[in-house]
Amino acid sequence: MVTLLGISGSLRKGSLNTALMQAAAALPADGYRMEIAGINGIPLYDGDLEEAEGIPAAVTALKEKIIAADGVILFTPEYNNGIPGAFKNAIDWLSRPSSDMARVFGGKAFALVGASPGNFGTLLSQNAWLPVLHTLGCRTFSEKRLMVSRAHTLFDADGKLTDEATAKRLGDLLAAFAKFAEK
Repeated sequence: MVTLLGISGSLRKGSLNTALMQAAAALPADGYRMEIAGINGIPLYDGDLEEAEGIPAAVTALKEKIIAADGVILFTPEYNNGIPGAFKNAIDWLSRPSSDMARVFGGKAFALVGASPGNFGTLLSQNAWLPVLHTLGCRTFSEKRLMVSRAHTLFDADGKLTDEATAKRLGDLLAAFAKFAEK
């Protein structure tokens, strides 16, 4: 059984990306299981803090989830046409100490998904993640990408995905990514 880990890159309680990740975890899974995580509790990266106190517990816990997973899906928002600072900060912490980078990221399958109220989904954010993931040594999944535009119209007041076409595209991506991560 392939284990996928979804990580929401938003800190907002009403995040469209967290809602999309939760919708992904609720979809029927064939041959894989999906766990979810977030970046809450991860402080701003500070080398002095790392030296004085070591790696924060929230970072260590997320690292262990990534290591245990066969594949990781970044559910990324897009802020000002790029990667959200809080999400990039979390990845920067996860790469510390640098001697851990290969253990956490090396050869690990990563996919990008994102939801936005705008018309372009999270195209620019997803593109901006590619060199970061390459630098970390990840295997990036390029067979399918999911950029959900006008996402605020696709969820109900409780954050449930109501658009069947988006749910199908999400399910197709998860199934294909699970096969990629299994290799």
